[in-house]
Amino acid sequence: MSTDPLIITAAICGAEVTREMSPAVPYTAEELAGEAARCFAEGARVIHLHVRRPDGTPTQDREVFREAIEAIGRQVPEAIIQVSTGGAVGMTVEERTQPLELNPEFCTLSTGTVNFGDDVFMNSFPMIEAIADKARQRGIRMEMEIFDAGFVDNVLLLVKKGVLEPPLHFDFVLGVPGGMTGTVDRLDFLLTTIPEGSTWMVAGVGRFELPLAREAIARGGQVRVGLEDNLFISKGVLAQGSWELVKAVAGYAAEAGRPLATPEQAREILAIPTR
Repeated sequence: MSTDPLIITAAICGAEVTREMSPAVPYTAEELAGEAARCFAEGARVIHLHVRRPDGTPTQDREVFREAIEAIGRQVPEAIIQVSTGGAVGMTVEERTQPLELNPEFCTLSTGTVNFGDDVFMNSFPMIEAIADKARQRGIRMEMEIFDAGFVDNVLLLVKKGVLEPPLHFDFVLGVPGGMTGTVDRLDFLLTTIPEGSTWMVAGVGRFELPLAREAIARGGQVRVGLEDNLFISKGVLAQGSWELVKAVAGYAAEAGRPLATPEQAREILAIPTR
């Protein structure tokens, strides 16, 4: 059982969930900032950020991201803001990389194409390389988003090509319909595929979220939770917000004897460059 500090990432909004699904889904910059502050208070150190238009439509517009980042920064300046470069299904690379122009500390990099419900989340090698190049040129730390086992192989190929550089940080997004399921044997297999010296996290989708959080804590990994991935705190019971899911994971960590990382520890563990 690991006693290393635990980093909790709060995925507070996403691109797919709506207020029709849960009234707790934040849309505006101030709503996102309020939810980020609640999640930080419960122990989250990374805020995984998507943004919306006022009507809830997902967007990667740079200025909408700027408003949200500034609002979060006013309320929780210590938080690590991780911008999504995944955006929403069907967006171009140019759309998806707009928030990188704001020079955030941290961003995601999806490293393969996957069925995503009834859609296809497209990430060809030229697309992956274009996003990675833009992040690297700006000194932005990248998190590898892994929806299926071949995504890890793609990362290793990109390392050989010089597109990506260790140390690598992986996020295993398990349970997306069309991707790898969220069972423990899948997690354990993926852990055998990543390079020594890498850090990792689990983001279980739907009913897999909280069980996989416990498994990650036990194995020394990090955890992502939030309304982007799962709307329920228990079967049939909507979470009051991402903060309630963060609070549950913090409780699991306390039971397992893992302290919650400070913002400084989180930056060190994730190898986020000092600015």
